[in-house]
Amino acid sequence: MKSLKPVVFVQGDRPFYRQNTYAQVILLEAMQNGINDPRELRKLAGLQKVADVYRTLDKMAIRKEYHEALSRVGVSLDSIVTGIKSLSEKSSSDATRLKAYQTLLRSLGLDKYEKQEDTGKGWEEVILGLHKQEEEGVVAIEGEFETYDVNTPITPDEEEQRRIKERALGKQLYEGNK
Repeated sequence: MKSLKPVVFVQGDRPFYRQNTYAQVILLEAMQNGINDPRELRKLAGLQKVADVYRTLDKMAIRKEYHEALSRVGVSLDSIVTGIKSLSEKSSSDATRLKAYQTLLRSLGLDKYEKQEDTGKGWEEVILGLHKQEEEGVVAIEGEFETYDVNTPITPDEEEQRRIKERALGKQLYEGNK
């Protein structure tokens, strides 16, 4: 009987399976600008092979189809949040209500309470404190420092017009729905 090698299943630790959102964004922007050559897209996104470009585009297509399927069956972020909220308010089990509240906190980014610094101050407060000490005549840092001027480049008119259009579109999208 012939000895065969064992089959190994890989979970998702390798780049082949990883969600490469950075490359996806670069590919979308490049394709919006009219670049459709897979070899050029590979170079822009920093991918190793042209097959990686196609794999990334497949991931995006599958994700789009998945979101469309969710919307067809009535699953939206509103329905998910409403379900979690109703669980947190109406569940008879304290453990279930606690888990629902923890899920809501995690979705807001409030689940971790890590110690930022030993002093309890952020970097802004430290800089302001050093500036205040300097104004009072207390030397906070010894040594000589070089002063320099910052020359801000002039923005071209067409770029400024594009920014104005983007701001107007953003206001229309985000503030117009209220």
